[in-house]
Amino acid sequence: MLAFLLFCFVLGLVLILLPNYFIPQNNYNNLEKFSVFECGFNPFQETWSTFDVKFYLVGILFIIFDFEITFLIPWALCLGELTVNEFFLMLIFIIILLVGFFYEWKIGALDW
Repeated sequence: MLAFLLFCFVLGLVLILLPNYFIPQNNYNNLEKFSVFECGFNPFQETWSTFDVKFYLVGILFIIFDFEITFLIPWALCLGELTVNEFFLMLIFIIILLVGFFYEWKIGALDW
């Protein structure tokens, strides 16, 4: 265990220090390095601009549905070994999930 920890420490140290020898350090006067690169154009407004709430809503809905879908994977893998009670409990979960999805669709949370 000690050898493994020593190896990890040395590897981490090498990976942190190694780029200093291969990356040129004299390109601070290059203006292209400090140009806007995220969107491809210069921003037209201040950086403290607000985002539309639908952006966050779609992001949160994606996370919620993503976690709920991960509950379906173990259920689908052992579908043949489930009892009738377990099958119908998961079926109720899927129905609740679909009702929530269609409600979000109806109120326009998924429309841009």
